[in-house]
Amino acid sequence: MLKTLRFYAARNPLMVVGVIVCIFWLLVSFAAQWIAPYDPLKQDVVIRLQPPTAEHSLGTDQLGRDVLARVMYGGRISLPAGLMVIIVSMAIGTVVGAVAGYLGGFWDELLMRSTEVFMAFPSIVLAMAIAAALGPSVMNAVVAMVLVWWPNYARVVRSLVVSVKSNEYVEAARAVGASEAHILWRTILPNCIAPAVVMATLDIGNAILLFAGLSFLGLGAEPSAPEWGRMVADGIDYFDQWWLSTFPGLAIFTVVMAFNFIGDGLRDLADPRTRKLR
Repeated sequence: MLKTLRFYAARNPLMVVGVIVCIFWLLVSFAAQWIAPYDPLKQDVVIRLQPPTAEHSLGTDQLGRDVLARVMYGGRISLPAGLMVIIVSMAIGTVVGAVAGYLGGFWDELLMRSTEVFMAFPSIVLAMAIAAALGPSVMNAVVAMVLVWWPNYARVVRSLVVSVKSNEYVEAARAVGASEAHILWRTILPNCIAPAVVMATLDIGNAILLFAGLSFLGLGAEPSAPEWGRMVADGIDYFDQWWLSTFPGLAIFTVVMAFNFIGDGLRDLADPRTRKLR
C-alpha cells in the first residue's frame, strides 16, 4: 500500500498537494468550533476594520468580527454546498443518462432534449435566475446549481452507456436470463461510472466557485453568515482594507485549485494512454 502511494506521489505530485490542501481545509472546517480564536458572529465595533495584528492575525471586518474565525467557519458552508451540488447532480444525471442511453428511441429523444433545454443557457445566468426566483439562501442556491449541473452528467453517462451496451459481456448477461434492470444497473453502469467520478472531482472546485459567486451577488448565504463568497462581497465596499477580501479569496482559490489537481491526477491515472506516456 505504501509503495503504491509513493508511486502515485512520484508520478503526480500536484495531486498529492491537492489531497493535502483538501484534507487541511476539511479538518479546519470540522474543528473550527474548537480551534477558531473567536466567535465568527461576535461583533465589536471598537476594533472594526483593524489590520492583521498579533491579537487578530487576519484582521477584523466592518463590524469588528475576526476574519480568521470567519474564514475557518466559512468552509462549513462552502465545502458542503459544493459537495452536495456535485453528488446530487451526479446522481440525477447518471440515472437520466443511463436510462436514455440504454432504452434509446423515444425515451432517449425525450430525456436528451430535456437536458438540452437546461444547457441552452449559460450556467451562471441560469443559476442566478433560479436562485433569484427561489429567494436568497444556501439551500436555494444549492437547488439552483443542481438544476444547472445535472445535464452535464446525463450527457456523459448516456454516451458511455451507448458505447458499452453492445459489448459481448452485456449480451452474455442477457443470454443467461438477467433482467433489463439488472443488466443496466449491475452490468453496464459499473463500467461507465469511472469517467463520471473523475468529472465530478474536477467539478467540485467549479461548484464551490459558482456557489461563492452566487453568495457574492447576494443570492447565496445570508449577509451575516461566515461564507467565503459573502466575505469577498463585504470587502468590496472597503477596498482599502485589503484583508477583508484577500483571505477569503485565497481560501476559495486554494480549495478550487486543490480539487482541480486531484481531478487532473485521477483523469491521468484512469487514462491508459496517459499512463504509458509518463
